[in-house]
Amino acid sequence: MRPGDPGPSRDRGNSVAARAVPRTPGESQPRAPETTPTRFRPTLHPGAWWLWAISLGVAATRTTNPLLLALLLAASGYVVATHRSPAPWARSYTAFVRLALAVLLIRVLFAVALGSPIPGTHTLLTLPEVPLPHWAQGIRLGGRVTAEAVLFAAYDGLKLATLLVCVGAANALASPTRLLKSLPGALYETGVAVVVALTFAPHLIADVRRLRAARRLRGRPDRGLRGLLQVGLPVLEGALERSVALAAAMEARGYGRTAEVPARVRRTTAALTLGGLLGVCAGTYGLLTAEGGTYGLPVLLAGVLAALAGLRLGGRRSPRTRYRPDRWGVHAWLVTGSGAAVAALLTLASVRDPGALHPGVVPLVAPTLPLWPAAAVLLALLPAFAVPREPS
Repeated sequence: MRPGDPGPSRDRGNSVAARAVPRTPGESQPRAPETTPTRFRPTLHPGAWWLWAISLGVAATRTTNPLLLALLLAASGYVVATHRSPAPWARSYTAFVRLALAVLLIRVLFAVALGSPIPGTHTLLTLPEVPLPHWAQGIRLGGRVTAEAVLFAAYDGLKLATLLVCVGAANALASPTRLLKSLPGALYETGVAVVVALTFAPHLIADVRRLRAARRLRGRPDRGLRGLLQVGLPVLEGALERSVALAAAMEARGYGRTAEVPARVRRTTAALTLGGLLGVCAGTYGLLTAEGGTYGLPVLLAGVLAALAGLRLGGRRSPRTRYRPDRWGVHAWLVTGSGAAVAALLTLASVRDPGALHPGVVPLVAPTLPLWPAAAVLLALLPAFAVPREPS
């Protein structure tokens, strides 16, 4: 190469590219190209939220103390407020709270209108009683309404309302699509049906809000019977269109396609799954009864292992891959462990001190807050501080 000749084409291209980059005064090096920020990946497995919420629901079934139930409601509500995402399916928590209030009100109204077997001496009011035929003995319409019967119905309804709110917390915190990806292959079709059922209510609520907002912007009424009819028909039409689109998408993606497996594997899978489920039922019954305390736990563990083995073998019939599967990490163990600890401690408290967890109504006494069961309920707040929040 002679002196003064231009260099190789690669150097010329680099020099042209370097000259093409605009520079600010005083800048000696070309600016590096801007990098696209990496997408945030959720750090918590969606199944951990469901196990946490189910454990809180189990704890709610072990007590009728309104103070402990209020603590459970406050703990689950605080975790939802701090970790709920802005996705449409996360807005269903308010609907579950309203449903819980409706259940509580209906339970009290039934006790007022249909009577209660709880005896009482503090009469609140006396309704006109409707005479019933002799074959309806034990049932009454109207009559004397006592404070003891109303309070017992309120305690019972609050327990069911707390259970519904815990399920709503799981719906608001766990992504249904991510949960579907984490299911075993043998439960894929069942999981799809469950996910579609769980996402129906959030989509329905979002459609109702959107249509009511559109009617308000047009100056049309969105309340009352007329507003309900004019909003309900478009919502129903949208639900049908969404169902048709979902069916077409599932068919295009090969939903229901199964692989060929030997007959021996199919029979083994069916035997393990069926035997495991029967073992789980028998073991659970043994744990709940005093006579089966010796065989309950071994049978339950054997049934769980057999069912898991059956699900593992059944996954061979569903050939599918998982894109970026969720990992069960330390945070998932913390969330699951906190919920399991609440359920276990309240179950223990219901055995050792049933009077504190089930306050009596005859005679009328004010419920007291037991200290160590209340401290156990506060363990449900651990996910609010241990799990990092997802950026909105």
